[in-house]
Amino acid sequence: MDEPVVIAHRGVPGSRLEHTRPSYLLGIEQGADYIEPDVVATQDGVLVVRHENEIGGTTDVAERPEFAHLRTTKFIDGVPLTGWFTEDFTLEEIKTLRTRERLPQLRPQNLPLNGREQILTLDEVIDIAETENARRGPDAEPVGVYVETKHPTYFSRLGLDLNDRLMEVLERRGLNRPDAKVVIQSMETANLKALADRTPLPLVQLMERKGGPYDLVAAFDPRDYAALTAPQELAKIAEYAQGIGPNKSLVIARDRHQNLLGETDLVRDAHAAGLFVHIWTMRNENNFLPVQWRTSENVADPGDATAELLAFYAAGVDGVFSDFTRTAVAARSAHLSARAAAGTAGS
Repeated sequence: MDEPVVIAHRGVPGSRLEHTRPSYLLGIEQGADYIEPDVVATQDGVLVVRHENEIGGTTDVAERPEFAHLRTTKFIDGVPLTGWFTEDFTLEEIKTLRTRERLPQLRPQNLPLNGREQILTLDEVIDIAETENARRGPDAEPVGVYVETKHPTYFSRLGLDLNDRLMEVLERRGLNRPDAKVVIQSMETANLKALADRTPLPLVQLMERKGGPYDLVAAFDPRDYAALTAPQELAKIAEYAQGIGPNKSLVIARDRHQNLLGETDLVRDAHAAGLFVHIWTMRNENNFLPVQWRTSENVADPGDATAELLAFYAAGVDGVFSDFTRTAVAARSAHLSARAAAGTAGS
């Protein structure tokens, strides 16, 4: 890809509540190539859009006495977690909840938006993209949908296979075809391998900076995400996926004090295996930036996110997930202009 893509990570959660209609619409307005929903399942098998299946931190469910009895502790990917879980709610019940800011200390500007928006289904996110594409007309590049299936092994064990439900939605919407602008991503490996024979759509293997895919952990496979970045493992990933989505620190490393250490070989090795590289997550707040691009001691203040983005574009990534679409798009324009100027000067 000559031009890196910008993926509106859950919409534009730096300015709107994540995974809500206004958030996705703002991402499209600000120039995103894709909008990104994370999908989990309800008790009745509908794919809804939440960062996690635990919704105590992103909805008003804790304030709803009619759902107090559903608060429980579960093991999600082997880790105990207490709260309310989508798989214990029907879609009708989920739709009565209203969303809340997930990071109130870092994004107080979003607090006045609490309580306004419903939880969306995957179908509704597809509707948003298709409506906007129709409004913009056939000559405009369409906005795509970049879907992440969350905790697929966990949901499969509950009899709520996310692959089956995702394929049902895509088939019904006429999107399970090579030219549809849809990408499917996952932190696990087995579900992506299972999808490879069921869809022509691009598949992306996500990679964290630590730990390992839960399907491998559950199978007592010793490989972690770090192991998957080795060239021989990237070659295996290329047998079922078209790209990788690494945590950004796997591309430009940091030390424990959040100082940048320099580029790794991951982009080069992934490209050699025929894989594109879409990194996550680019954010404007000081809290998420390396030390040299922070502008104050206040973790919620905006830092020099453009400098970080330019460093990753220069490192050769093929796309970025960003909580601030406008910043990522503007930095991409600056990167492409600088690259064109350098090419002209060298010709």
